[in-house]
Amino acid sequence: MFSRLSAYRIMWLMVLFDLPTETKKQRKVYAQFRKKLLQHGFNMFQFSVYTRHCASREIADVYKRMIKQIVPDEGIVGVIEITDKQFEKIEIYYGKKRKDPPPPPQQLTLF
Repeated sequence: MFSRLSAYRIMWLMVLFDLPTETKKQRKVYAQFRKKLLQHGFNMFQFSVYTRHCASREIADVYKRMIKQIVPDEGIVGVIEITDKQFEKIEIYYGKKRKDPPPPPQQLTLF
């Protein structure tokens, strides 16, 4: 039986996007998209790459549907869903020094 907080059940969503920013209107659309991601609990991982910790696959599905609704008319948006176990294996380098990925947020389970 799966533990409620199994590293294979907890999910991370990564939103990768490349939106045009040549005109004032395009920059506004880019800013609105980014702001909506932040409002929904996503954090910047890199420029145009945002992540969100989800306690379950079902919660990840809710956020994937939300992203689908806010995708701009122009540009490319990709969504990657990975388990917490996969996310912990990310190797991040700042120059030659390796840094561990950010820890997942504290989870509170209410019954």
